[in-house]
Amino acid sequence: MRVLVGCEESQEVCKAFRAIGHEAYSCDLQESSGGHPEWHMKDDVLNVLDEKWDLGIFHPTCRYLSNAGARHLYPNKKLNIERYKLGIEAKKFFMDLWNADIEKICVENPVPSTIFDLPKYTQSVQPFEHGHPFRKKTCLWLKNLPELVPTCHVSVSESTKVAGNWFNTGGKERQKNRSKTFSGIAKAMAEQWGSYD
Repeated sequence: MRVLVGCEESQEVCKAFRAIGHEAYSCDLQESSGGHPEWHMKDDVLNVLDEKWDLGIFHPTCRYLSNAGARHLYPNKKLNIERYKLGIEAKKFFMDLWNADIEKICVENPVPSTIFDLPKYTQSVQPFEHGHPFRKKTCLWLKNLPELVPTCHVSVSESTKVAGNWFNTGGKERQKNRSKTFSGIAKAMAEQWGSYD
């Protein structure tokens, strides 16, 4: 199966599909940090959508669409027009990925702000359903794919100071760290969707 993992510099999902024999490539405007530049396309993912993919898994930026950032839309109870315009652009990018000419598609993002009227997501997943003791609700929009089935329920730590809690640490890398896919979720995608016909 030819798999395109768009907006992914970490290569977590790409490597999971490669591990079980699929021809997977990550694509991002950034260089890859996953250790396999030979499987990475440094490009705008929209430029490679028509290269005959069987499955597209996309992680578009959520900065302007996420419900978590909605407070920035209404500072002082007044609509921030510039941020709203950026949200409309982000929605167009999201929809371009969702409407790509690829048979099987997954678009991943946090819960979106209702003002942008995205389609209803298919399901939400949590890291603790796939072996990681953290909460981070992630929505999946699925086309011609089954919902992900939990693979390894674990207890959730209430502390953000757990060893290995890389995605919650502060600093200038926080946003980049929080955008990385958990390896357990990536493995579930590969194992469950890589064999789905």
